[in-house]
Amino acid sequence: MSYEIKQDGKFNFIEEGEGEPLLLLHGLFGALSNFQFLIEHFRKTNKVIVPLLPLLELDLLHTSVGGLEKFVYRFIEHRNYNHIHLLGNSLGGHVALVHVLKHPERIKSIILTGSSGLFENGMGDTYPKRGDREYIRKKTELTFSIQKWQPRNW
Repeated sequence: MSYEIKQDGKFNFIEEGEGEPLLLLHGLFGALSNFQFLIEHFRKTNKVIVPLLPLLELDLLHTSVGGLEKFVYRFIEHRNYNHIHLLGNSLGGHVALVHVLKHPERIKSIILTGSSGLFENGMGDTYPKRGDREYIRKKTELTFSIQKWQPRNW
């Protein structure tokens, strides 16, 4: 499936469907094809948006998580999206984390997949035994939480 890449000012993006916005942020080596199944599934209930992150277009000084977050912020403001479900994969997840911490006002939920930028607890001086499901469950609970996200007032 191919999608029309729209341009609005300096922003290039895919926008499919209607409903609450679901903004997908790709990773460093991500391709739009990585999101094909998500786009096809969620376009029935959401406006699915995939901004093309300018990984190769930004100058060296701004090619960073912070620089990409600023780009995402400007994109969201320019397009006036609200009540956004923000999904980030890999580097896109790291950008999503930074964005939510800086600008929570337009974000309804955040979903991370294989995100860089998570502060995980180390394994310490012990290693799990193969097949130790309880150990893996506890470590997963320390890192991830499934709950409704609420913006913090800093």
